[in-house]
Amino acid sequence: MEDIWKKARTLRNEGTDAERRLWRYLRGRQLGNYKFRRQYPIAGYIADFACVDAKLVIELDGGQHAEQIQYDAQRTRKIESNGYWVVRFWNDDVLLRTEAVVEEIMRHLSVP
Repeated sequence: MEDIWKKARTLRNEGTDAERRLWRYLRGRQLGNYKFRRQYPIAGYIADFACVDAKLVIELDGGQHAEQIQYDAQRTRKIESNGYWVVRFWNDDVLLRTEAVVEEIMRHLSVP
């Protein structure tokens, strides 16, 4: 189990442009006072962003995800089986339509 935490730490230090941009909005309880964690292990996978209190996982997908649809679906099922709701955004959406992505995340946070 220790290895996944080391890998998560490495991923935090090597974030993509989209991850760094979105993290500016998620960090420090800026969205509805919800605490987000970056590169957070859940169910044997590392979620890009997770709000444990709201049971919400945010995944950012680059071009490689178009080729790994089955893997992503399995990963989503496993994370959701642990009580989380997974929401996916394309990197381009985060980079080009940041405000719309943040608004969508807020909508998911406000769902009871």
